[in-house]
Amino acid sequence: MNYKSSIDKFIEIFKRSNLSISKFASLINKDRRTVTSWIDNVTDIEPSNEIKDKICSIFRYPDYIWEEGCNSDEFLKSITQIPQKEVRIIDEDYYGRLKYIMELEQNRRFVIQAQFPGPMYRDTAVQEVYRTKTSKDIEELKLARIDQMLRYDYDTTEWYSIKSVLSFCFASIGNFYSKEEKIKILELIYELFNNNYNKKLFLFDSFSRKIYGMETTYISINVKQKILFFKSPIESVFIEIRNKNLVERMHKYYSSPIEAPSHVNFLESVKIIKILQDALKYNNTLVQAYEIINRTTDYGELFYHNLSIDLQKEVSAPKPGQRRN
Repeated sequence: MNYKSSIDKFIEIFKRSNLSISKFASLINKDRRTVTSWIDNVTDIEPSNEIKDKICSIFRYPDYIWEEGCNSDEFLKSITQIPQKEVRIIDEDYYGRLKYIMELEQNRRFVIQAQFPGPMYRDTAVQEVYRTKTSKDIEELKLARIDQMLRYDYDTTEWYSIKSVLSFCFASIGNFYSKEEKIKILELIYELFNNNYNKKLFLFDSFSRKIYGMETTYISINVKQKILFFKSPIESVFIEIRNKNLVERMHKYYSSPIEAPSHVNFLESVKIIKILQDALKYNNTLVQAYEIINRTTDYGELFYHNLSIDLQKEVSAPKPGQRRN
């Protein structure tokens, strides 16, 4: 059974309780008639949040059992086994890790990327950055992931540090890409995100405050299922967090224009991607690209922070009235 609705889950919990209807009703502070209407499926009015919280408290179930994403085997596992800890280690091979990401990001994703561009955008232009051998199964899964990401209606919100974007475009060290590959990737991202409200791109200033880890590891937040995961310093390991309060707090932090780090909004980010693409196309330097961003957008100050002290002496000061979010 799929256990999609709260009523389906309520019925299954009642059956497994081995209690009478009267006893069950008294435990959750409801009358016998109301409980019977749910058990007999004669109403489509779902139990209230108060009742759901009461059931979780009485039977010591994790509160995420009521989430839409917790169904089928996941739901049964949650009510029949000892509740999982809020921190879980996912130790898989490359195929297992990619499959895990695809399952949790099946319909939408909200991610803070470690480096620009994300791996799937990179793989559209540069097939063998790390020169590693992969199996046919892995290649097919990667292609399925790329197809998913490139769908116009795929819902994605992505955060990149300004530092990682500028390093991708202009750094001479630790850069895997040729000029042509950089232009191709920037063009792809521009075409995907421009005028598409299913896809939002944010560029944040990692120098505006002390931010630990946000530009060094991949963090994916699934607020609907109350799960987030991130890559550990060990390549083969993911750390999964199921702490509801932490997941919601992280999501709120990066969804709030006020609380989030100083950043370029998603409409202007796309405009800046186009400026950087043109800079590469016409062999402009980082200084020249900054001057265009400072002159034509309201976010020159954020990019100014990411220049070296010496470069800051060579460029124009950020124009007044700049925005930070």
